[in-house]
Amino acid sequence: MNQGLFITMEGIEGVGKSTNMEYVHQSLLAAGIKVVLTREPGGTELGEKIRGLLLDKDNQSMVEDTELLLMFAARAQHLAEVIKPALTQGQWVLCDRFTDATYAYQGGGRGIAYERIAQLEQWTQGDLRPDATLLLDAPVDVGMARAARREQEADRFEREKQAFFVKVRQAYLDMASQNPQRYCVVDASQPLEQVNIQLSEVVNRLIK
Repeated sequence: MNQGLFITMEGIEGVGKSTNMEYVHQSLLAAGIKVVLTREPGGTELGEKIRGLLLDKDNQSMVEDTELLLMFAARAQHLAEVIKPALTQGQWVLCDRFTDATYAYQGGGRGIAYERIAQLEQWTQGDLRPDATLLLDAPVDVGMARAARREQEADRFEREKQAFFVKVRQAYLDMASQNPQRYCVVDASQPLEQVNIQLSEVVNRLIK
């Protein structure tokens, strides 16, 4: 049985990840591909509990190292319980955020050294990396304006200042420029129909 493909979707708040994740998911299913849809932090019962700690707006005292280690704790469980078994069985995995988000948010945003994140990445994942990463990109002011229109209360990350997300976005763009063979940058500032067209082109390339 062939190993499945591991696809991740990344981006700052307000770029439409949830909507576009579902679009890619349905496109893969329509092509007859067995795909597992999951997210980080989370994806498992334990991981979702850790997600709750990370996103809880009342946990403002959480220090950067605690945040980083919790991300990788949830990831270790996610890999063991969901991602690796699915890939081994030949299923594709479509994941809302993965370790690139840690480099962007905890590295770019919080200022944690990339070398420290890389050590945890290697320890937790070994040589496993995404086969393709779809980066939904939009200017920070566009993303924040969209996020502000959501009905739900902002979580701990969404309450960060604009300067934080500027650093996060730049970290993503830097990773995309350094890994053009893996990254597909999608202009998420366009209307949804145009974003879907871009994603369809990417999905068609992956299927072939």
